[in-house]
Amino acid sequence: MALDEHQYSVTVTWTGNRGTGTSGYRDYGREHDIALPGLPVLPGSADPTFRGDRDRFNPEQLLLTALSQCHMLSYLHVAVTHGVVVVGYTDSAQGTMRLNRDGSGEFTQAILHPSVELADEGQRELADALHEEAHELCFIARSVNFPVHAEPSFP
Repeated sequence: MALDEHQYSVTVTWTGNRGTGTSGYRDYGREHDIALPGLPVLPGSADPTFRGDRDRFNPEQLLLTALSQCHMLSYLHVAVTHGVVVVGYTDSAQGTMRLNRDGSGEFTQAILHPSVELADEGQRELADALHEEAHELCFIARSVNFPVHAEPSFP
């Protein structure tokens, strides 16, 4: 049973109408704007493979970003609760998406590569073990239907 519920909202507006709408596959742009109250507009598009604009964020990148951010925030939380002082954190995440013959696709995995800097390197073993607890707490990783792995590295 959920202790509490939080609602989120976002407005996505397609801006890629080149004058004839979706009259043909090559006749429209995949550009869109992602707006959240009080934040700058985030320019979105499809992945360049799917005729998108490489200068805009695509949904696949944003999904991987959400997984990486969520793990980091969960990790920082568990670090505090275990008395581990983190002084730096970087993640170089990678995701794999498989395309199907019918045009659909899905992510098959995401691998996070967090590199954590500690105030006390004597806590390294504990700090590395905390990634599992962070994974269990991460709202986004708990919500996807593909494996998300954390493979910590040293800074």
